[in-house]
Amino acid sequence: MRVLIDTNVILDVLTKREPHFALSASFLRMCGLKVTGYITASQTTDIFYMLRKHEKDACTIKWVLKRLTDNITVLDANNDDVQNALASEMTDYEDALLAFCAKRQKIGYIITRNEADFKMSPVPALSPRQFLERFFPA
Repeated sequence: MRVLIDTNVILDVLTKREPHFALSASFLRMCGLKVTGYITASQTTDIFYMLRKHEKDACTIKWVLKRLTDNITVLDANNDDVQNALASEMTDYEDALLAFCAKRQKIGYIITRNEADFKMSPVPALSPRQFLERFFPA
């Protein structure tokens, strides 16, 4: 199964954000094992920037991103994705860009904690909890 992972899920794990850490970590553990996870190249810059607020050492952050991308594939965003995102009814451009990258790559779901932001998305969104309950029930 192929899923695109929203930045908030990754940051939940990397910054140990509560109360979201446990579910997001459980989901991320599936990536590379039972789930093929994707992020966009633009998300790597967002993650780097956000981690700089927690960790001042750029070498450490690069190491973290390297480890992350060992199990999660990085996608490009092309001109069609940008144009589709700009023309979309989705109000958040960053989310729209993720959605149209996911659509072009025929990815099944976007995993996010902000499902409402993806109501108009061409690819359905699930929270980490919804994803785990639907596809990997205990």
